[in-house]
Amino acid sequence: MSDSESISFSKQIKRYAKVGGVVGKLATKLASQKYLGIKLDKDKHALEIRNALGNIKGPLMKVAQLSATIPDLLPDEYARELMHLQSNAPPMGWLFVKRRMSAELSSTWQKNFVKFDKEATKAASLGQVHRAILLNKKIVACKLQYPDMESAVSADLNQLKMIFSIYQTYNKAIKTEEVYKEVTQRLKEELNYERERKLMQIFSNIFLNSKYVNIPEVYEKLSTKRLLTMSWLDGQPLLNFKDARKEVRNTIAKNMFYTWYKPFYEYGIIHGDPHLGNYTITKDLNINLFDYGCMRIFKGKFIQGVIDLYFALQKNDNSRAIHAYEQWGFKGITKAKLEVLNKWASFIYSPLMKDKIQKIQESDNGIYGASVASEVHRELKKLGGVKPPKEFVFMDRAAVGLGSVFMHLKAEVNWYQIFHQLIQNFDEKKLNQRQQKTLKLVKL
Repeated sequence: MSDSESISFSKQIKRYAKVGGVVGKLATKLASQKYLGIKLDKDKHALEIRNALGNIKGPLMKVAQLSATIPDLLPDEYARELMHLQSNAPPMGWLFVKRRMSAELSSTWQKNFVKFDKEATKAASLGQVHRAILLNKKIVACKLQYPDMESAVSADLNQLKMIFSIYQTYNKAIKTEEVYKEVTQRLKEELNYERERKLMQIFSNIFLNSKYVNIPEVYEKLSTKRLLTMSWLDGQPLLNFKDARKEVRNTIAKNMFYTWYKPFYEYGIIHGDPHLGNYTITKDLNINLFDYGCMRIFKGKFIQGVIDLYFALQKNDNSRAIHAYEQWGFKGITKAKLEVLNKWASFIYSPLMKDKIQKIQESDNGIYGASVASEVHRELKKLGGVKPPKEFVFMDRAAVGLGSVFMHLKAEVNWYQIFHQLIQNFDEKKLNQRQQKTLKLVKL
C-alpha cells in the first residue's frame, strides 16, 4: 500500500468510527422502540441526530437532507429537524479556511482579494461559502469544500446502506437498491467543482435570453476542483415573500417553475436539489440559482415518458401509461401496481390537467404530497413493493421540492398553460441533439 493509499485508508477508518456512532445510535434507539417496547422521545432523538449529522458534515448529512424531502420516508419529527441541515449547518472556523484556501490557491492566496470574510455566509453538507472582494472591486462568493470529503464519501456510502436497511425495516413499499445507486453517483459528482463549473456554463447557455433567472459567473483562475469562485448575487430568501401580495407570490412561483423545467424539457437536465438554500429572490422577483453539483441528465426517451404519462392520465389510457413507466425504467408493472403508481402520478400531474388558475394542492399543511404518498406506500407494501429506477429519484425529488415551494407561497397559477408552453414543441430527437451539442461544448 502506498503512503497516499495508507493515509486515505486511515481517514476512512476514522470516518467509519465517527459516522458509525451516529448511525448506530439511530439504529439502536429505533430497534429498542420496535422490539423492546421502550418509549422513544422522537422530538429529542431527532434533534440529537440533526446535531450529530451537522457536526460530522459530509455525504451522510446530504443523505439526511434528501431523506427529509421524500414524503413518508421518515417520521414528521425527523423530517422537520433534518430540513434544518439544508442551510444551517455549523461552519468551519477561520484556521480551517486559511489552510484550505492555501491548499487550493497557494500560500499567497490572500493577495487575490481586497477583503475575504472570515465568517462563512452559508455552511452546508460538503462545503461553505465566504463573501470576498477582488482587486477589481468585484464582489464574489468563494465556495470551499471541506477537507477529506473523498474519504468521507467512501466511508459514508457504506453507512448509507445500513440507513436504508433501517428504513426498509419500517417501510417495505420502496426498495432502495436503485435509490442507493443514484445517490452514490450524484454524491461523487458533487465533490467535483470542475464539473459543477461546467454545469453552470450549461445553465448560462440555456438561460442566455431569459430574464427571470440569474446564473453566477465563475472566475476560472480562482477556481479549482475543490474551490469555486463566483460572482456574488444579491437576493432574499424565498420565505421572506410568504406574506407578500398575491401577484408577487405568483410571479415568483412562475419564475421558479420555468427555472427548473425549461432545462428539463428543452435539454433533458434538471437541478435535483430545490431546497430553500439553493436560490434567492431579487428585487425584480427573478431567481438567483445556486449549487449546480446535484444535476441529473436524462435521455430524450425519459422526457418523452413524462409527457406520455401526462396524456395517458388525461385520456385514461392504461397501455400508454405502462409504456411511459417503462420509458422511465420501471419493470414488472402489474395492473394492481399500475393503479397504485397512477395515484401518485395523478397527484403530481393534477395541477397541470385543467386550464384554470389554481393552487398546487388544496391543502397548505404538511409536506407536499405527504398524505397521498402515505396512501401509495401503504398500498405498495401490500403488493410487495416497487423498485423505482434510479433516473426517477431526483426527478421525483424536484417535483416534491418545488411543490413545497409553491405551497409556501400559496401560489395560484395556471400551471396547465405553463406546462403546455414548455412541451408544445418537444421533439425527442432534437432534444438529444441539443443535449449532445451542449455537453460537448463544455466537454462534460
